[in-house]
Amino acid sequence: MFKESTSRENLPLSAPKANLNILGIESSCDDAAASIYSSGQKKLLSNVVSSQIKVHNPFGGVVPELASREHFKNIPLVVDQALQEAGLDVDDIDLISVTHAPGLIGSLLVGLAYAKGLAFSKNIPFIGVHHIEAHMLAIHIEKKIPFPYVALVVSGGHTHLYVIHDVGEYELVGATCDDAAGEVFDKVGKIFNLGFPGGPVIDRLSKKGNPKAISFPRAFIKDEQFRFSFSGLKTAVSYYIQKNPHYNINDVLASFQEAVVDVLVHKALKLALKRNISNVVVCGGVACNSRLRERMDEVLSVHKINFSVPTPKLCADNAAMIAYTGWELWKKGRQDNFDLNAFPNKVL
Repeated sequence: MFKESTSRENLPLSAPKANLNILGIESSCDDAAASIYSSGQKKLLSNVVSSQIKVHNPFGGVVPELASREHFKNIPLVVDQALQEAGLDVDDIDLISVTHAPGLIGSLLVGLAYAKGLAFSKNIPFIGVHHIEAHMLAIHIEKKIPFPYVALVVSGGHTHLYVIHDVGEYELVGATCDDAAGEVFDKVGKIFNLGFPGGPVIDRLSKKGNPKAISFPRAFIKDEQFRFSFSGLKTAVSYYIQKNPHYNINDVLASFQEAVVDVLVHKALKLALKRNISNVVVCGGVACNSRLRERMDEVLSVHKINFSVPTPKLCADNAAMIAYTGWELWKKGRQDNFDLNAFPNKVL
């Protein structure tokens, strides 16, 4: 179990007032984002995201060097826009919260350096936030979920199952052995030249197909552990279209998507039942997938388990979850020194 307990003791910055305006900055991958959360009003005042899809689409995936260069240009712009939409000046910010792990090292460093510079120049505290932690707490911006709850994190880089015991207390129960769920959506999308990212297009086209048309493999679905594996599924899709040149693309994509969803739903349900936990939260970019939401709600309700998922704007990478998590960690006594580094592979 991971438990964060860094103290503010002996740090040079004084504690701000109780009613905070928290600036969140997110730059873990290709999206530059800034958001302001008001702890007094308990709501978001702004949530701005600058997408780099057009930059990376010609390459079929994120190019790390291009991503960090774009962040260098875009982060000051999204911060300015977040302040403007919130009706605030930079002097009204009391706390800065920034993603420092995990992600692309260049992207992380740009965001972290900007946050440190701003915090230092204005003499206000800052907190480094783990990207996965923020995804798992994002639901609380819109809806309070009692602890403990099961969190299924599904994104382009992660497929993890956690038990969330409290803010700062996270038990990692299972993870992918190879491709993440979002990654395999993008790779299958690339097989069919659907563009980047592939997930939203597959979700849309799958609605026109038969999810039972093809029986693709469900790796580890009967396994007693909570491991995931999706690389074999990607290979199975590739082999199928090679052997069946007259395939129906909608049926293939619907059957592929169903295979991914079946495993995700099964594992989340099994963990909730095993631990006797009555709430399951699905978060991360793949949580936007309509079929995953539909099946989770359908299956969990049979077992009287509550299913929650953030709205799409809080599922994809965003700074709102970073700002909110910073506030929650501040209440727990967190504040970081300016020697905080970026950790591209840090496990929560």
